[in-house]
Formats: sequence, C-alpha cells, structure tokens
Amino acid sequence: MGFAEVYLQKAGLREALVGADPHTDLKLTITVPVYNESGLERCLDSLLGAADSLPSRVHAEVLILINASGDSSPEILELNKQTYRSTRSWMDAHPHPSIDFHLLKDHSFGAKEAGVGLARKILMDEAVRRFDQIGFPDGILASLDADAVVEDNYLEVLSRHFQLDKAAAKQKGTFAESPEGCAIYFEHPLAPEDLVSGTAEFYMPPVFKAITLYELHLRYYLQAVRYTAYPYAYHTVGSAFAVRADVYCKEGGMNRRQGGEDFYFIQKIAQRGKFSDCLATRVIPSPRPSDRVPFGTGPVVARLITFDETLTTYDPRSFKILRLFFAEMETLYTQSLAAEQIVSLPDVLRKFLDSQKFEDALKEIRGNSASYPAFQKRFWRWFTMFRIMKFLHFARERGYPDVPVEKAAIDFLKEIPVEGAELSGKSTDLSLLLDIYRKRDRSDRTYAH
Repeated sequence: MGFAEVYLQKAGLREALVGADPHTDLKLTITVPVYNESGLERCLDSLLGAADSLPSRVHAEVLILINASGDSSPEILELNKQTYRSTRSWMDAHPHPSIDFHLLKDHSFGAKEAGVGLARKILMDEAVRRFDQIGFPDGILASLDADAVVEDNYLEVLSRHFQLDKAAAKQKGTFAESPEGCAIYFEHPLAPEDLVSGTAEFYMPPVFKAITLYELHLRYYLQAVRYTAYPYAYHTVGSAFAVRADVYCKEGGMNRRQGGEDFYFIQKIAQRGKFSDCLATRVIPSPRPSDRVPFGTGPVVARLITFDETLTTYDPRSFKILRLFFAEMETLYTQSLAAEQIVSLPDVLRKFLDSQKFEDALKEIRGNSASYPAFQKRFWRWFTMFRIMKFLHFARERGYPDVPVEKAAIDFLKEIPVEGAELSGKSTDLSLLLDIYRKRDRSDRTYAH
C-alpha cells in the first residue's frame, strides 16, 4: 500500500486526473489554481526560467487547474476557455527536460463549494497521488497563484531547502533533517520598475500605495505575533508555501474554504513543529485589485483604491498584553492559580480568558503534561494563532481599537532594536517602513523574552 492510499480513499475528491505517468525523478510539484485569469503565461514563463537551475536528479512538474462553478457568468467561462487554449499552445511551444506542465479544466464546481480552497485541494491531492505512484513520500507540494511570478532560483532553492537531492547533500556533508513545510519569502511590486520583466499590467500610484499598506500590515502582524513569543508564527500567503507530501496526507490535506484556506492549512502544518521560513528566493504576488476571493490582497487593494480609505490594523498594545501573559508560562505550569492571580493582567485579557474557559483548559493541559516541554506543547496547541486572532478582535471592542498601519508599524518598532535603519517617530515614509520590516522578516530574527 502506498503512503497516500488511505488518505486518497478517505479524503480525495477526484480520481486520477493526469494521464501521463510521473517522471521517475519527480520530487517537486507546483500547483496553480486558475480562475477568471488572463495573465497565466507570465507565471509559467517564470517557472520555466527557474527550471534551468534545478539539480540533475530533481525533476519538477506544474499542475494547472482552470476552474469555475457551472453557474459562473458566460464571460468568466469564456475567459477560462481562452486561457485553456492559450496555455495549451504555450505548453506545446515550451518543452523543457527538467519540468513538465499538465493542464486541467473543471467547470463542474458547485456554487456553494467553488473557490480557491477546493481548487488547491484537487491539485494537491493529484500531486500526492503522483508521488504515491513512484513511492516518494518526501515529494514537495508548492502552492502558487496564477497571477504570481517567481525568481529564477525558486525551484533550485526549494530543492535545496528540502534537500530533495539527498545524495548530493550527504556527499557535501550538508545533510540534516529536512523541514516538513515552509513559508516562502514574498514581495509585492511597489512601483512600476518593480514589476517583473514580461508583466504587461500598468498600475496607477493608488494601487502601489494600497499594496504597500497591505504588505506592511502583513509583516507588522507577523512580527508582532512573534514578539508575543508564540512559536508557530509564519506568513500564510497562498502563493508562497510548500509542504511535504506525506505530511500533507497525515494532516488531512487542504481544506475547501473559499478564502483563508492557506491560513488554516499552514497553521495546522506549522503546529507540528517542523515548519520553517524559506528566505533565499522570492515569490512576487500581483498587487492588483480583485474580487476572486472574499478577503485577502485583492479585495483589500480594491477597497482602498475605491474608497480612498486608510488601512488599519491591530493595536500594538494588544500584542504586548499577550507577551506579558506568555512570559508567565512556567508559573502556569507549576501553580494551580486562577487567571487573574497569575499576574496583574489587564481586564481585557482576564475577560477573554474567562470567555474561553481558560481555567478548565489549563487544568486539562497541566493534568496531561508529565514535563514542562510537554506542557508547553499542549499549551500552544490550545492557544493557537487562531485564538490569538480571537483575542485581538476581542480587545478591539474593549478599549484597544485598530490604528492606522503606519502608526502601528512605527510604534511597534519603538519596542525593539531596529538594525540598519534610522527611524524617526515622525516618519511617514511607507517604503522605508516596509523595507525595515522586509529586512526583519528575511533575517529570520527572534525576540528575547
């Protein structure tokens, strides 16, 4: 029995979709869902260029699913058909010895289930099936979006990050335990000159300002969560993550959410404790406004440029409250105390913990932990990234309202050392702020407690 057979029988939604047998050296699969998209060729061009640097014993393939629900508008269905035809022509004209492209089309999605989560699941399930065919549970499933492009070293870096050519790594003496998954570094274009060669869109200044604000929010939020000492904080961008095939199966595969599927999936994999950041390459997502998903980059950019809004984010003080609370971890382990007796915590946190029945949870966690490391593991299994977000929303309504992104980003940096940049409290240079946060993300620095 193959490593994925039980998973596919239990959770798979489709039979085998690709007729051709997988390459015997297949080790890396990139999945690309496509919906109402006219710019897919740029994404494929970038993957083709990245294939030139693949190690000799690592073969890659790209699974593309052009999808829609049966009741989509005639305009969307026709664009999908045009994309299918043009992509088929592109594939015929671009053979490559190290990478294969497989094109699928499915317009049978039900209206209630149609969305990027379902498309990602179908693609990743098919990738797992093909790795199962060749008996390679260490195969890597990488998630990419149709409007994103990658750097030329993308495939080579992923191969090295997961040590897909283990023989070469052992020969060089660099072999070590591989991660189970990773978040891949990304940067949105912030100006016309940042657009990758071959990108045809022309964006007006409001789009670049909007995407700068949104990316600043994403990076501020990640750094602020890491500041609390939560150990499994990673970016959850659908176009910039990868996971090992056997781990994908063990964790039940991708969910079918119409939005936010990446957040829930990545958190599930990260909590296993062997997730990582892949920082040596770059995914470049599109900054364009979009209504393809209910929330995320496209809708936020669309709202900001349509209504000329100021983007707001969580109050830095809320993260500081969590940091103080998490610093009392050893006290939580050793003493049977009510939440309000642990430390002088603000009312908002005590009320939140009460609403979450924390005292009962703490007793259960402590009662099933034979050691402090076991307690920590169980504690973080309860106080997840999702619960952190619930607290932030709880605090928002109780004296810690959202603040403009620029203010939050500046105020947070005042709490930590800022290396390599001078930051004035009066600075409103968004590009400077974002550059500081990008460097901090890419340096993979942590916060001492």
